[in-house]
Amino acid sequence: MSKKVLIIGAGGVGSVVAQKCGQVPEVFGEICLASRTKSKCDAIAALIPRPIQTARVDADRVPEMVALIKDFQPDLVLNVALPYQDLTIMDACLETGVNYLDTANYEPLDEAKFEYKWQWAYQERFKAAGLMALLGSGFDPGVTNVFCAYAQKHLFDTIKTIDILDCNAGSHGHAFATNFNPEINIREITQRGRYWEKGQWLETDPLSKRIDFDYPIAGVKPSYLLYHEELESLVLNIKGLERIRFWMTFSENYLKHLEVLQNIGMTRIDPVEFEGHQIVPIQFLKALLPDPASLAANYTGKTVIGCIFGGVKDGKTAQKYIYNVCDHAECYQEVSSQAISYTTGVPAMIGAKLMLTGAWQGAGVFNMEQLDPDPFMAALNIHGLPWQITDFNGSI
Repeated sequence: MSKKVLIIGAGGVGSVVAQKCGQVPEVFGEICLASRTKSKCDAIAALIPRPIQTARVDADRVPEMVALIKDFQPDLVLNVALPYQDLTIMDACLETGVNYLDTANYEPLDEAKFEYKWQWAYQERFKAAGLMALLGSGFDPGVTNVFCAYAQKHLFDTIKTIDILDCNAGSHGHAFATNFNPEINIREITQRGRYWEKGQWLETDPLSKRIDFDYPIAGVKPSYLLYHEELESLVLNIKGLERIRFWMTFSENYLKHLEVLQNIGMTRIDPVEFEGHQIVPIQFLKALLPDPASLAANYTGKTVIGCIFGGVKDGKTAQKYIYNVCDHAECYQEVSSQAISYTTGVPAMIGAKLMLTGAWQGAGVFNMEQLDPDPFMAALNIHGLPWQITDFNGSI
């Protein structure tokens, strides 16, 4: 039986989600795409071979969200708006009795702090209402969490170490640009690094810890230790874990530009006064940089994202690498998107599909690794993000 989904957000990821939902009419019978700018929704709707509804909504305002939900009456609200808006959308879902899904955890506007505590605090309210909230159904977080759950279920008796490695070996032709919302991207990269080892969190200076890793197809790339939100939940849900880290590739050119922008204060998230007006430098910078969605047409190369596991199976030590390779140009051919948006949007659709079909269900707030990985892993191969498992020999 087909269902109704309300998608909030009409950026690059929102476009992928809407188009991929449109490809599965047996599940997503009716689709409504809403954002603050309805014209963006209409432009995305024009890419979809079957009709969908569009609407304007300010996701910062619970009453507006509630009114839209009551009007459309969806079975699920799929949130690909800004992380600052997660809580207002969750509030609206509670008020209207609708299930919820997002791709990135809430963070306060005035502090670059990536924690699940604000959303985990909704656990009892969603549970009491008999509603499900699925957090982080993107790629990382999202697919990487499911890779971990799959490894725990099928490949290891105990997982001792996890290294999540995110490589973008693509080229968009710009001197400096970000692959998703510039404000969120830069806030993420410029915070202190953080990883978990032997029962405690350890911190590093931003981008101070580097490895050179030989990625499948992409080759050797400099990769830097970051803090990423999936670490926080995986520490709780992967039993026996001794260490978990997250690494991401950056080119020397990207880091050079970022350093200059930091040095002159353009990455600040606190307001400054300019000609009698309060402006936030990073928001002004966002207005100057290319829209991530505009990068897609000329993007070449691939992304390689996955997890390396070390642990024990049948009394023997073992190492496994689960990863996906995604081609920017192929993503553009299919949905007029670059691979960064594609690798986030497809898992959001899959998570929604599993919730709407009942393959994933429950009352409360869930992180991805708390659910059965098998149907999600199968769906990745069907919907455009095939994965591979290989033995890994070496150290990181």
